Amino acid sequence: MTNDTTQAAGGPSPSRRSLIGWGGAGLALGAAAAGGAVAMTRTGNDVDPAGAETGAAVAFHGAHQAGIATPVQDRLHFASFDVKTDDRAEFVQMLKDWTAAARRMTAGHAVGEGAYGGLAEAPPDDTGEALGLKPSRLTLTIGFGPSLFEKYGEKFGLTGQRPEALVDLPPFPGDNLEKTRSDGDLCIQACADDPQVAVHAIRNLARIGFGKVAVRWSQLGFGKTSSTTPDAQTPRNLMGFKDGTRNIAGTEPDRLKKFVWVGEGEGPAWMTGGSYLVARRIRMNIETWDRTSLQEQEDVFGRDKGEGAPVGKAKERDEPFLKAMKPDAHVRLAHPDSNDGVTLLRRGYSFTDGTDGLGRLEAGLFFLAYQRDVRKGFIPVQRSLARSDALNEYIQHVSSAVFAVPPGVLDKDDWWGRALFSKEA
Repeated sequence: MTNDTTQAAGGPSPSRRSLIGWGGAGLALGAAAAGGAVAMTRTGNDVDPAGAETGAAVAFHGAHQAGIATPVQDRLHFASFDVKTDDRAEFVQMLKDWTAAARRMTAGHAVGEGAYGGLAEAPPDDTGEALGLKPSRLTLTIGFGPSLFEKYGEKFGLTGQRPEALVDLPPFPGDNLEKTRSDGDLCIQACADDPQVAVHAIRNLARIGFGKVAVRWSQLGFGKTSSTTPDAQTPRNLMGFKDGTRNIAGTEPDRLKKFVWVGEGEGPAWMTGGSYLVARRIRMNIETWDRTSLQEQEDVFGRDKGEGAPVGKAKERDEPFLKAMKPDAHVRLAHPDSNDGVTLLRRGYSFTDGTDGLGRLEAGLFFLAYQRDVRKGFIPVQRSLARSDALNEYIQHVSSAVFAVPPGVLDKDDWWGRALFSKEA
């Protein structure tokens, strides 16, 4: 990323700004980005014409947050945070500082004055590992968890602002959730085509939030397992099967409106135009899977492994005949026709995190799904899958979280969560 050190008109001098630190100068530094991401605004269905071009910048401003309907990038760094301050003003300022930093990083600029050139006696505003790298289609997406409203509702003036759709996910059969790797007061999803760009973004937001928030857990991901660009080749998961064939495309505004975006009057006003995110870390027993016959693998999914065609069909995108599949086939149980039309927008990633200490790879799918209402989306679908999906023999859900994802940042004066905190901000 370039080291853009343009000073905002009327802002503090470079030496003073370095002494203050990034966290105390977010608004002034946000104005300095006027020649970068501020000039890029998404319109319509959230898809930038250059959105699938590796190395390009994705516009930060828009009616919806980038990173949902945006063409899926190759890499992920997802982080869940716990709030560590009781001071509402301090937390709101952090959200403003985060927004200013996100605006610059998604445009390919360094945070604040950058990693060098400031006062030698003060820490630099940027950690520096993304210097010289392209924006790599970096998107940063924020969400607020149920616990933020439970623990800080009164302190932060959020009483009565928790959406009814932001429910705690119920336990599902077969879950083996790790408490320390689940939930969180808020989250940041960083997606990019360069892993270093994604990690740099989360690292710098965590640094800016030091003392106000702390990372609860995080997850790196690679090899996108679903796509929002149906004209591109459907990616494969670690089981070797194409994943997300029927995913909602970013170029389908009618389906996005129906299944993803929260409509006016569907909850508190601050969520209009937003969405709900479910994140699940799904461990795959890949050693067992790798010793399973090809026929059984295809029966488990209900698609052939080569083309990805549903049972009895020739092409991947041929309309599946569900009754031709095994009753417990994954595709049959997950298909909208088996779930009263329920459709999720998926943005999952594969992961490998070393070994489990027993000689097996710690690997699987980090499942990310956006929807208009969790109660009508993920919960009924997962109940069906958890009850009888043949795939359950080879997977286990080990972490879980749900977040309310507010609408997009509209312009340079807007910031993440502004509508939620607007009553007293």
